[in-house]
Amino acid sequence: MSTVRLFLDTPLGADGSAALEREHAHYLFNVMRLGAGDTVTVFNGKDGEWSATVAEAGKKRGLLSLTAQTRPQSEPPDIELLFAPIKKARTDFIVEKACELGCRRLRPVFTRYTNSERLNLPRLRAHMVEAAEQCGGLSIPTLDDPLKLRDVLAGWTGRLLIFCNEARTAPEISTALAGLDRGTPVSILVGPEGGFAPEEMKAIQAIDSALPVSLGPRILRADTAAVSAITMVQSKLGDWG
Repeated sequence: MSTVRLFLDTPLGADGSAALEREHAHYLFNVMRLGAGDTVTVFNGKDGEWSATVAEAGKKRGLLSLTAQTRPQSEPPDIELLFAPIKKARTDFIVEKACELGCRRLRPVFTRYTNSERLNLPRLRAHMVEAAEQCGGLSIPTLDDPLKLRDVLAGWTGRLLIFCNEARTAPEISTALAGLDRGTPVSILVGPEGGFAPEEMKAIQAIDSALPVSLGPRILRADTAAVSAITMVQSKLGDWG
């Protein structure tokens, strides 16, 4: 049985301890059936990953004793995803996979054809925490409050903007990224199911640092496009090399 892994929003350090609130205590002691003396792995996105031993196991509270750091803190590549929210479950999918694939920042943007007008940010952050716990990540991506795409583009400051062109008239993404250095900070923009409106395409194309790319010969759903684009960017520019 693999060691249980938890994200804790508390400082972690040598010879330290971490108090467990009701939610974590319930998960460890009622769901996973752990008890005093059992080992778990914890991280907080700041102090690396630590091995810990259950010192106290109660119905509503618990205490972990930190024993050793198992991995030092490291940051994912400077890759951010700008995405138009779609249906609930598929937005959840985008957020989870962006976390698993190693994005540093997620930026929801509302476009003219966005078919979702609300985002439950606490729920999405909970999905990211769960994804990081399961995939071995050391940090949780930043999740911004949603903004209108036109406002985001109006304030663009020169960062490389890779936008997925659903018209498929742009260079294939691996070709477009071939001349870029690994570690280049990059933003990936994926539109909604209906694509970008004409005025949005015009605003994107007016940005000097915008790089249009094609994701291949088939039309992809928005969630599939996001995962595909992140994967290609990670393999070419990120920490997969």
